[in-house]
Amino acid sequence: MAKADRLERIDLRRADLEVEYHAALVAALRTTASGVWGLFDHQQDRRTRAKLAPVVDALIETGDAIAALREHLGMEPFALHREFLASRGPVASSAVGEPKQAQAWLARLGV
Repeated sequence: MAKADRLERIDLRRADLEVEYHAALVAALRTTASGVWGLFDHQQDRRTRAKLAPVVDALIETGDAIAALREHLGMEPFALHREFLASRGPVASSAVGEPKQAQAWLARLGV
């Protein structure tokens, strides 16, 4: 019974972290959609990167914690975090800007 209780607590912690991650990502996406570049790190600008480092670092830290809990529970990886990480970094000059990308993310997330 103790193992079941422990697994339930771990799963509750995972669910809480996922809600926290989603809320933080939505807040960051709304800021980016309003015209603040840097969340997706497309321009690779040091000043912009440093300015947004606390937000991005918090997302990555929370996402990594969720991934560890999901792995411990034998669950699939946390897709939202993986997609966010994959969307970061340099892009072709013809790619949409970060504000439009953030708007598309918000629409996809239904917020």
